[in-house]
Amino acid sequence: MAKILVYNNDNNRMETYYRDESDAMPYNTGRTLTVREFRGSSKSPTLWTSKRAMQSWNSQRYIFGLPIPVGFAFKRPWEGGHSNQSQHYAGVAFDVGQTWSNAKRATLRSSAQNSNIWSYVEPLSLTPTWVHFDKRALTSACPNGGFPLVKRGSVRYVYSYCSR
Repeated sequence: MAKILVYNNDNNRMETYYRDESDAMPYNTGRTLTVREFRGSSKSPTLWTSKRAMQSWNSQRYIFGLPIPVGFAFKRPWEGGHSNQSQHYAGVAFDVGQTWSNAKRATLRSSAQNSNIWSYVEPLSLTPTWVHFDKRALTSACPNGGFPLVKRGSVRYVYSYCSR
C-alpha cells in the first residue's frame, strides 16, 4: 500500500490517498497509469505528485490514443539516477516508451511537443532510448532548473535551493 500526496493546484492544498500497487493513480482516468508504473523502481512508501501533472498525463494519453508504457515517474533524490534538479523528485515527470522502437518513440515525442500540454519535453539528443516530459509546477526560481519541494506541513510547493 502506497501513501500518495497530491498537490491540488485548484485549491492550493495537499491531499492524501492510499492505493495498492495495481490501483490507478489519483486523478487518473481510464486506469492508464498505475501506482506501480508511477513508482518505477522507487522503494519509497510515500509518493507525491500534483493534480496538474496527472491531468496532463490523462490529456497526453488521450491525444496519443494508444497505451504508453511508463518506465517511471517518481524518484527520491537519494535513489539516484538524476541530477539534483530532477522533476522526478517532485513527481511531475514521466520517462516512457523505453520498450518501443525509435520510430514509435519519435511519434510520441512529436505528439508531446505539439500538444502544448507539457512544460518541457526533453530532446532526442538527451533521451534517445525513452521520452521524457514533465509538468513543472511553476517557473523555476533557479536559472538552472529547480524543482518544487514537498515536506511535512506543506500546503503548497516551495522551491528548493539553487545549485551553483
